[in-house]
Amino acid sequence: MQQKVKQRLALSTCFFLSGFCFSSWASRIPTIKTIFDFSEAELGNLLLVMPIASLIGLPISGWMVSKFSSRNPLILSMLFFAASLLVIGYTENIIALIVAVSVFSFCMRIINIFMNTQTITLQKKFNQKIIGSFHGIWSAGGLTGVALCTLLLKLDISIQMHMLMVTLFTFAFSSASYFYLLKNDRSISGNKIKLGKPDPFIFYLGILIFFASVCEGGMFDWSSVYFEDVVGEEIFTLGYFTFMGFMALSRFSSDGVIKKIGMQNSYYLSAILIVLGIATVILLPQFWPALIGFSLIGLGVAAVIPMIFISAGDSKKYSAGIAISIISTYGILGRLLGPPIIGYLAEIFSLKLSFLLFLFCGIMLIPFSRKLFKLYENEA
Repeated sequence: MQQKVKQRLALSTCFFLSGFCFSSWASRIPTIKTIFDFSEAELGNLLLVMPIASLIGLPISGWMVSKFSSRNPLILSMLFFAASLLVIGYTENIIALIVAVSVFSFCMRIINIFMNTQTITLQKKFNQKIIGSFHGIWSAGGLTGVALCTLLLKLDISIQMHMLMVTLFTFAFSSASYFYLLKNDRSISGNKIKLGKPDPFIFYLGILIFFASVCEGGMFDWSSVYFEDVVGEEIFTLGYFTFMGFMALSRFSSDGVIKKIGMQNSYYLSAILIVLGIATVILLPQFWPALIGFSLIGLGVAAVIPMIFISAGDSKKYSAGIAISIISTYGILGRLLGPPIIGYLAEIFSLKLSFLLFLFCGIMLIPFSRKLFKLYENEA
């Protein structure tokens, strides 16, 4: 087997495990809400811990990108990522829960940056586009995680046993992937974050990933709660499972769709699908319409983030690693601010009406993608 194929398989394993761990957390949020007897606002407060921890990671991740190749930080963060899930599953202490969620969020930031740094470097070894497929594998990992959770709920398996299984699985396969990941991929230039007026190219990419991530993060954390509280389904993971399934389908096909209709039209298509999906979920909160709505949202949201990371490699100002670190800050803030905002809006109005936030974010993809492509036209 060619070395580049081994590297692709190892990196695919990391993407799969990252999605698997994240969905294992997200699909158990209703369980955690029940164990600690949280209201929607109190759950929102817990979820707010995540963007705070991620912001703390900004200077640290920038320093790591400038000092290290991606392989060691990626695997070390993966191990702590999985271990924090074990603490989340076993603790009944609110302080320990907050610490574990903080570590989980911090490690997620480091993992995202170094995985995507590897994708841009590895892409150069292949003639066809492969970045979208990695994000598809992340979604497949997420789909596997929520499927496992659904099965364990059916079998009445505890959250403690669930998280122990996830942690051991992640430890084993992330350790095995270490030996085949790319080595010595640290860039020798463009490794300093420059303060001052934001670079327009990075700024527009950041705003796009922010809006997409508000939708993605909100759906991750609230789709199960929505299915339980609004749709009234006992097996509350069905909505999340459907959303993740169509996300995976969209990401595996995103490279082909971009090639066929172009990147700008792909942004417009994503926005339309998100708006249609959210409108369906809000106006028709019954089982089948809600599933159809979640399907459309998954199809729409999924392609945006791979497109943004593809564009990050075109930055004239920064290395790929630093560009991804900056853009990821917008993305992680969106992913992690979305859920607590939904919680606060749900407390004030209702969970159903709080989903209007996602509709707004879907619409905003259109004007900001236009601004991005005007920059491309001016540089051409």
